[in-house]
Amino acid sequence: MGRRTGWWRGRTVLAGAAALLSVVAPAGQAMTATAADTPPPYRFAADAERIEGATNTADAVRLTPGRYYRSTIRDNGKLYYGLRLDDASTEFSTSSTSSTSSTSSASSASDASHASSAYVSATAVPKPGTKVTYSDGIKVSLQDSDGHRCFSGDAGIARFGPTESPRPLTAWASRRAGPGAYTCKGAGTYTVLVERTSGPGSSLDDWELELQYVSEPALEKVTSTAAPQVWDSASPQALDGLARTREGGTSFSGARSLEEGVWKDGIRAGQTLFYRVPVDWGQQLDATAELGPASGDGYLGNALVMALHNPVRALVDDADVGYDGSRKRTGLEPLPPVAYENRFAVDDQAGGMRFAGWYYLVVHLAEEMSDKFGDGPFELTLRVRVRGTAGEAPAYSGAAVPRDVFEVTAKDKDAAASGSAATGGDGGDGGDGGSSSENIAMKAVAVGGIGTGSVLVLGLVMWTVVARRRAGADARERAVPVAGGGASRTYGRSRAR
Repeated sequence: MGRRTGWWRGRTVLAGAAALLSVVAPAGQAMTATAADTPPPYRFAADAERIEGATNTADAVRLTPGRYYRSTIRDNGKLYYGLRLDDASTEFSTSSTSSTSSTSSASSASDASHASSAYVSATAVPKPGTKVTYSDGIKVSLQDSDGHRCFSGDAGIARFGPTESPRPLTAWASRRAGPGAYTCKGAGTYTVLVERTSGPGSSLDDWELELQYVSEPALEKVTSTAAPQVWDSASPQALDGLARTREGGTSFSGARSLEEGVWKDGIRAGQTLFYRVPVDWGQQLDATAELGPASGDGYLGNALVMALHNPVRALVDDADVGYDGSRKRTGLEPLPPVAYENRFAVDDQAGGMRFAGWYYLVVHLAEEMSDKFGDGPFELTLRVRVRGTAGEAPAYSGAAVPRDVFEVTAKDKDAAASGSAATGGDGGDGGDGGSSSENIAMKAVAVGGIGTGSVLVLGLVMWTVVARRRAGADARERAVPVAGGGASRTYGRSRAR
């Protein structure tokens, strides 16, 4: 009986090795071709729910704060998604206004606890190799039930611009709570409109979308309705020091954590890398990106693009630089310290620095680089500086959704020091934002990379192990049990081998 069992085990092992050889080896070959020909794809949030955008407001699927969603948008398409927002019309008292009575003060605080600001972002992801033009892009707006737009201006639009290189683009819209003459303050059903704009000559392929909805509670008491006027706007001296290696992620969810320092990585033509830096209340962030030298001929304008996005993925600032084969550097404009009151600023750069939390550095290398300087990877150096001492957080009247999105916790600081990827509320899985099934598949593909011959050797080794176990089983059948032991000495020695 033992021999029959061993024979079947051996047959099963060889069958498994054959299956591994037939399935995994081609997968490994496919991965090798993909790695050589195209940059890694955008890794969507592991817990993103797949939904269909509606073509009218009546059929719009309602989004929930703190959740992530996936959708698809066609060429020049318009998609609607729904929101249910609370009443944000209450005017709050400021430091210059005293309450007429303790009753009115309590009422104001009560109303404040029900008001919230809403931020919705959409990240459009064209396939690598997709033809895009200067004006192609994505637009996001928020509307009330009467069709009035809650947000307007260029901040809700993201375009590929002069690089004309396909990459993830993120646009956003918001509904603001608190004082000020803003529309869309009443409670009710709202609509998120996502629009794709395409110019002549661009590809008609569908784009994938990742949607995020973040809710920010109002303050218990607003102390100022004006953005800070005085702050250190001087460009800091370039950060020097020994560069440490840290590989970027391929999405917001898989963004690699950084602390202050000099960081090196490699980037391929057409690739987009994501990093994240914790910036607390009262702190300033400075960042530069440097592309190392390479052999080749010619000049490419807007070769390297670096963008900064805040904790709700809203674009804060971006910078780009041309490339001629020599070392080139670009950097963000000086940004104000993180402050709640920055939301009242006129310009988007200052207005974007309105929360503490994770700030995302997104670096893209134009696809056209491959025509002049090869596919790469090219040396990429990031210099990140976080200036100032962390200050106190504003007194919110409730909790943000997702929780801790506007805080820098001890866990965040540890992540920045260790270089872990986005996890938990950021939708990642601790690796690069992929699902467990994707990780298993990637491991299988990695096994495929060891080659056909290695898999055959593996099968022989497994056969040898099975044969030894079968011999051990035969020996156990012949062994004399030890009195009172319940097992034989021969069995014990066999296990030791």
